[in-house]
Amino acid sequence: MNILVTGACGFIGSHLVEKLVKENHNVRAFTFYNSRNSHGWLDNVDKKILKDLDLISGDIRDYDFLHQQTKKIDVIIHLAALIGIPYSYHAVKSYIDTNVTGTYNVLNSAKINNVSKTIITSTSEVYGTAQKVPILENHPLSAQSPYAASKIAADQLALSFYKSYGLSLTIMRPFNTFGPRQSARAIIPTIITQLLQRKNVIKLGNLTPTRDFTYIDDTVNAFLNAMKAKKISGEVINVGNKFEISIKDILKVINKDFKYRFDVKIDKKRIRSKNSEVYRLLASNTKAKKILKWRPKYNGLKGFKKGLKKTINWFSEPKNLKYYNSNIYNI
Repeated sequence: MNILVTGACGFIGSHLVEKLVKENHNVRAFTFYNSRNSHGWLDNVDKKILKDLDLISGDIRDYDFLHQQTKKIDVIIHLAALIGIPYSYHAVKSYIDTNVTGTYNVLNSAKINNVSKTIITSTSEVYGTAQKVPILENHPLSAQSPYAASKIAADQLALSFYKSYGLSLTIMRPFNTFGPRQSARAIIPTIITQLLQRKNVIKLGNLTPTRDFTYIDDTVNAFLNAMKAKKISGEVINVGNKFEISIKDILKVINKDFKYRFDVKIDKKRIRSKNSEVYRLLASNTKAKKILKWRPKYNGLKGFKKGLKKTINWFSEPKNLKYYNSNIYNI
């Protein structure tokens, strides 16, 4: 099977590409072009995997290029996006150009090139603060940030291609995936990297919101199941653990189970405005279990701690921590 993965250089994308190659698929890894000839996290994977990859650098905002690269492709897994919520407050059009126009380019290329299946990656942020829990896929959508608005627009555009043109596509809606390689701007790496820098006082934002954390291996397996599943075209599917924990309680776990001693300083710069903050997310994963035959292996509090241990161990490796110590993360 010939598979194109956009955003292959990122957190979820790099893990997914590794798994696809191990399963002997022909993978074209679409990474964001840069003058350093860097392929992001794919530069750190096993060289044996890199040899089996068709590495392509480009930009999903470039329709002509994307159209050429999707010829003779059986499945597109679209992960490329701008994801940082704080940055979306300041650069709204960048999110529209990448997340909406980029998704249009993927959809139209898939339509013209008769791609058998297209998987679009959404986000739990499209729901806003939960109005009912657990959150079903038909929960009202509420854009509480420009990032969320761009993803809602992309989702609706995708569904319009399914309804208008019969394009075979599925929308995967991951909740808060965590694990090795995640951006240090995400809450768990933010905590871990500060502690590994031996800081006695760590800076964080609001500690009360709850999130449904899903370990990276489980998220990747959900995408693999979606790729193989039949009769899921037009479906929107949550990928979540059906387990919520507050930031405050994560700190308690890190203190009690991993023996880190620290104080917390609330940094006002890290706090989202009241109307923009998503205070609660808790996924219903009934649909994923039913039609994808997927079940998270790192489930509940026990599974969360297991995934957290693996994540801390990975970040603790000197070469990995050195990468995250860069000033660009401002942690």
